[in-house]
Amino acid sequence: MSRPNVAIAFAVACLGIAVFSSMDAVVKGLTLTIGTYNALFWRGLAGVALSGAPWLLRKPARPSRAAMKLHVERGVVSAGMGMLFFWGLARTPMAQAIALSFIAPLIAQGLAVLLLGERMKRGALIGSMLGFVGVVIIMAGQAHAQMGPEAAMGSVAVLLSALCYAYTIILMRRQAQVADPYEVAFFQNVTVAICLGVFAPWFAVPPDGHHHFPILLAAVLATVSLFLLSWAYGRAEASYLAPSEFTAFLWASLFGYLVFGEHVGLATIAGAVLIITGCLIAARSSPDPVPEREVVP
Repeated sequence: MSRPNVAIAFAVACLGIAVFSSMDAVVKGLTLTIGTYNALFWRGLAGVALSGAPWLLRKPARPSRAAMKLHVERGVVSAGMGMLFFWGLARTPMAQAIALSFIAPLIAQGLAVLLLGERMKRGALIGSMLGFVGVVIIMAGQAHAQMGPEAAMGSVAVLLSALCYAYTIILMRRQAQVADPYEVAFFQNVTVAICLGVFAPWFAVPPDGHHHFPILLAAVLATVSLFLLSWAYGRAEASYLAPSEFTAFLWASLFGYLVFGEHVGLATIAGAVLIITGCLIAARSSPDPVPEREVVP
């Protein structure tokens, strides 16, 4: 793979993160008015239609069994991740929530030790320690600001969603190698919609007319982001693209200020710097990735 092509993939990943961050802002607004479940459920249904049209127009072949397993697995985890993250996001400033979510790559290092039997390298251990200190600083800053018990619970929910996201990081690269972006986006939307739809008889409330556009906008932004990230991860290694996630902090700070009037505290900035530094140290300690096979067993 040539260097220019890899650089383009990184730029596309950064664009995907920017689009995804704007979706976070739209869904946070919806969550504050119609609740987390309804915001994600109706966005998911709209996403199925938006992502299904381009996929079906290409007259695709039936996904392989290995691909379907990855689609379902990532979709189920993403449903839980989305509920936790947006519930927490509605209760914490955007920049703070995004900064806490940066712990995911470090959690992924730990999951690799537990699930894959890999050894924790010195750099990864140092990175994890820095990331932990960063989380403590952010939480301490939150307590000092007296944001209330709901903000603390929101932060815990964001950290739990980061655990889910860490697992999807492991799945993302493999998924992108066995399916094109159209297929990935469609089946993720379908799986998430099915998972949330199970609870529709108890929790679903049809949205009012003035909520239709934000729901559609959130679905468009989520689908476009999935296309962009799937395209990028299909053309470059996950270890190379992972730092693009950190650009989300800039977008979260901007959207949080412009849309919700949120200000970024020094504790959040300091904690984010430590977490990002820890992730970069951990990434530098990793060996060169082994090329993955095109067929997942």
